[in-house]
Amino acid sequence: MPRFEGVYVAIVTPFTASCEVDYKRLAELCDWLISQGVNGLVPAGSLGEYATMTGEERAKVVETVIAAAAGRVPVVPGSAAPSTRQAVEWVKHAKEAGAAGVMALPPINYRPLEHEVIAHYEALNEVGLPIIAYNNPHDYKVDLTPQLLAKLSGLEHIVAVKEFSGDIRRVHDILAYTDLEVMIGVDDLAMEGALFGATGWISGVPNALPQEGVELFGLARQGKVREATELYRRLLPLLHFDASPQLVQSIKYMMELAGFPAGPTRPPRLPLPEADCEVIKQAFEQATCHKQPAN
Repeated sequence: MPRFEGVYVAIVTPFTASCEVDYKRLAELCDWLISQGVNGLVPAGSLGEYATMTGEERAKVVETVIAAAAGRVPVVPGSAAPSTRQAVEWVKHAKEAGAAGVMALPPINYRPLEHEVIAHYEALNEVGLPIIAYNNPHDYKVDLTPQLLAKLSGLEHIVAVKEFSGDIRRVHDILAYTDLEVMIGVDDLAMEGALFGATGWISGVPNALPQEGVELFGLARQGKVREATELYRRLLPLLHFDASPQLVQSIKYMMELAGFPAGPTRPPRLPLPEADCEVIKQAFEQATCHKQPAN
């Protein structure tokens, strides 16, 4: 059985109008997502704006999500940090707080050599918490190729990969070369990933549309191509925004449209231009013409 199976939502961090972390709203978001059927929660990732937080805020966000989940679903915080030492400390914090695992990027502020990438993950592995290696070669300087993942998969606690390259062929190669679970990391390959062997999806747009996300991934995993395709094509204009540099503002705006506002984004992220909001609104209306708003 896969350890991290189904739809895990990379949750946003709600902020107040003055851009303070809204921990009460964060707990409400966790409870709502779980009630809608999601399988896991991933706080303190890029979508959660971890890079704009103080250490105290980030730790409290992780602890708030774990407390709100209350064992109902696994919580897998992000561990990204400028140095390996700092990343190790975030993995230790996650373990002590009761997380089920961590989502771990390679070094993010430096273009490392292969042996340095391996050493980074070896240090994280020493903590003893299950690790989802996060491959995002578009935003960072490292590509965790299937060949490199084959080497990393020899580490005891690296059990899965969040695959964000955007190349569906990677799913096939990772499954061929490694024993890792594959979790699709880009929303607009959610259907294809599930059809071709991904057992999990670390998702963004399901912050606003959790039921649709769970339904889509479930249909695809069951091989119900016709039903999955119908839903996927309705959602696809929204899912494309997950791969945009403005994904955080876009998804928070979708949450507002869904009736579950999560506040603004912190600078340097600013509100979207009106024209972009209009495009998202039209796509949202197409995706949810039958849906009642959240509360």
